Amino acid sequence: MNLDKTAIVVVTYKRQDLLMLLMGSILLLEKPIWRVIITDNENSPQTKEIVDAVNDLAIEQWGPADTDARGKNERFVYLPQETNSGGSGGFSAGTQHAYDLGAEWFWLMDDDVIVEPDALEKLEKWTDRFEVIQGRRYNFDDSPFYWQYHFIVPLGIPDPVAPADFDETNYRTMNTACFEGGLFKRNVIQKIGVPDARFFIYWDDTIYGYLASKVTTPAIVNEFIMRRTRTIDNWNIAGRRKLNSTSDMNRYHIMRNRGYMARYFMKYGDYNPVSFGFGTVLTFAKEFTRILAVDKGHFASSAKSLFKGWRDSRPIFNDPSWKPMPPLD
Repeated sequence: MNLDKTAIVVVTYKRQDLLMLLMGSILLLEKPIWRVIITDNENSPQTKEIVDAVNDLAIEQWGPADTDARGKNERFVYLPQETNSGGSGGFSAGTQHAYDLGAEWFWLMDDDVIVEPDALEKLEKWTDRFEVIQGRRYNFDDSPFYWQYHFIVPLGIPDPVAPADFDETNYRTMNTACFEGGLFKRNVIQKIGVPDARFFIYWDDTIYGYLASKVTTPAIVNEFIMRRTRTIDNWNIAGRRKLNSTSDMNRYHIMRNRGYMARYFMKYGDYNPVSFGFGTVLTFAKEFTRILAVDKGHFASSAKSLFKGWRDSRPIFNDPSWKPMPPLD
């Protein structure tokens, strides 16, 4: 079967309660999983205990996995990090580790989701056609999550009016990705490298999907494969679309990381300073609206984070030593 050597790569940080929900849902998968790499940015003994306990349950339930490149056959692998490198660094380290173990497919996800029991079967039927596959998700309130699968590259922003519905093909091609359930084939990762840890958080999965679109045709498929488990304040827009609450740390990186985004666009000849600059203004306006409409009461610190992130993006634009993530041998 195509997904027999699939590694789930999870990044977690101080959310053991949510991690346990995700681990429990993985044990309920109808198809055994080859490896689960838990990248722990907290390096917590409590998290290690959870992983060890779940690994014992998985081996009891499914038996040992095939031997990996290290000569081991554990199902759940604990990967502690010396420092908190953010989601970007966690996915970078976890994906590299899964690659070194010999995984053929890489299923990347945050710790605040759970997977549906038949998720692998739903994804597997698309693996003969696509090498990067994004399934659909439910929100924490069981409503379908609308994800902006089309990225407007000249502006550097997600397409806010990309159609939410599917036609009879039940898929739409995309030029971005999301680390809430994005599935990547090994040869794609070999060509584009692992996720870029320098982002720390935000835009890392967007750019990873953009890079993947340069070597293959990614697709979002009309298959619900997971659910979000973390409650987030939001502003409901036109019924389907929601503007979720976020933190000042996210706001900072939303603006700062446009510097990294621009560098990748430059590498592939997709950077236009006028259109990208306009996209930066639109991004700032969206985040300012989020402050006013959703994150009320934090105006001063939130606005400061936006301006600081915008300012700190400039040195990245002009860094002569910057290089993209290298391909893997």
